[in-house]
Amino acid sequence: MNTQPIRFVHRGQITEISGLPITTTVLQWLREQVHQCGTKEGCAEGDCGACTVVVAELADSINQDCAAVTVGSLQLRPINACIRYLPTLHGKALLTVEDLQRLAPGRPLHPVQQALVDCHGSQCGFCTPGFAMSLYASYERHQGAGTRPTRQQLADDLSGNLCRCTGYRPILDAGQAMFEAPAARLDPEPLAALLRQIAERTTEPFVHAAPNPAYPDARGQPRIDHFIAPRTLEAFAAVRAERPEARLLAGATDIGLWTNKQFRDVGDLLYLGDVRELHEVEHDGPQLRIGAAVPLEDAWAALVQHWSELREMALRFAGPPVRHAGTLGGNVANGSPIGDSAPVLLALDAVLLLQRGPTLRRLPLADFYLDYMKNALQPGEFLRAIELPLPTPSETPRQALRLRAYKLSKRYDCDISAVSCGLALRLDAQGRVSHARLAFGGMAAVVKRAAQAEAALLGEPWSEASVRAAMQALDADFQPLTDLRASSVHRQRVARNLLWRFWLETRLEAPLPASQTRVWAELQPALHTV
Repeated sequence: MNTQPIRFVHRGQITEISGLPITTTVLQWLREQVHQCGTKEGCAEGDCGACTVVVAELADSINQDCAAVTVGSLQLRPINACIRYLPTLHGKALLTVEDLQRLAPGRPLHPVQQALVDCHGSQCGFCTPGFAMSLYASYERHQGAGTRPTRQQLADDLSGNLCRCTGYRPILDAGQAMFEAPAARLDPEPLAALLRQIAERTTEPFVHAAPNPAYPDARGQPRIDHFIAPRTLEAFAAVRAERPEARLLAGATDIGLWTNKQFRDVGDLLYLGDVRELHEVEHDGPQLRIGAAVPLEDAWAALVQHWSELREMALRFAGPPVRHAGTLGGNVANGSPIGDSAPVLLALDAVLLLQRGPTLRRLPLADFYLDYMKNALQPGEFLRAIELPLPTPSETPRQALRLRAYKLSKRYDCDISAVSCGLALRLDAQGRVSHARLAFGGMAAVVKRAAQAEAALLGEPWSEASVRAAMQALDADFQPLTDLRASSVHRQRVARNLLWRFWLETRLEAPLPASQTRVWAELQPALHTV
């Protein structure tokens, strides 16, 4: 494989980079190599949003049906620079807070920046560049659609950005005020032309090799690590079969922490992010198929399209910069016992499409996790897609799938779960439980279904008595650990209470509306008037 330099568009021109370790982050490059220090380092783990930047790529190179901001022939995504590896920018454009003023020629500031000044949306200013870039992504989206965001939409767009001193009221004010000035839009064609030049010069697969001084080879010289990014599924499968030891990389929202926080050696990286087929969201007859490289933002949007009950979980799964970078396939394959997507997918009877070379096999997600951070992937095999049976239009209201997804965390937005769950059941014509899927995260070494609780429900009426029995059975299903997020006793109590809430919301007689089970639904109107 011939090594190539990393090429991407920065400050309106193509930048070429060679010689830096392949795990160099975009943030490290900005601050340490080009001394462009507007982008700040806060947590270095994708949690605070101070390092938010916007990445643009050609719309014809990725999934068309996606949640990215579309501007002409470009699609824009806000991401965290602190956990984005520099080689993943190859063939893309990087926009930082320093670029905003250039998008408003003849004015001292871009409307986003001016609104933050006018509304006093900055105090210490450390988090402000990240807020500005998240607001800029929202600005381009709504300007393109001819809409204006509500305060709640702005709050959702900013849920991945933390402010410790100013508070969100003036920042939300700025988010609304930025539309009052004359529009200042990104002209996509100059960037698109440069991106096409890079694509024409890139051979298949893209390979970037660089020394890693932290890990010497047998001769005492810096080891050479390889970043390999095929653009077709066939090429990706071939490289994966040839290099089964290479680390699979998608959004780096977890692997980025391995290198930033744990200083782990990840070796060679095989990147999924440029494989077009892995970005596809397909409706194949009675099933939904989500490719392994589909960003979380797009994947959750596809799920919510068919199961509206998942909207709150979709919004609470991290913040937008993480959801636009990380992938649903990566979250599943990673196998974290506190992952929020696996309980939902287990409740929906997800099946994994796995591939090794040209060979495909299907494996129920319920059989994928073997032990803590261990799964059933074979050497050289990779997750190609996640398949889900779609709702059947002919179902009667009583027999339709009852589905809920709940998450308990110390912070409402952008936080790690202490307990999460996906709960689903069907009733027969007599009102008895004919199908039950109760899946929990944070309760064991892996995300798994509550087999004893499910058995307590099957064949029984969907009633208070049967739910009480299932709640007791949960104690036989799980013996959770105590850690910083929650105690074992608290987790067991919460799991029982969430099952009780599920019954209250879906019981046959007088199910409770959201206003009676969600405190946040009652608090939001008052909070938004502050």
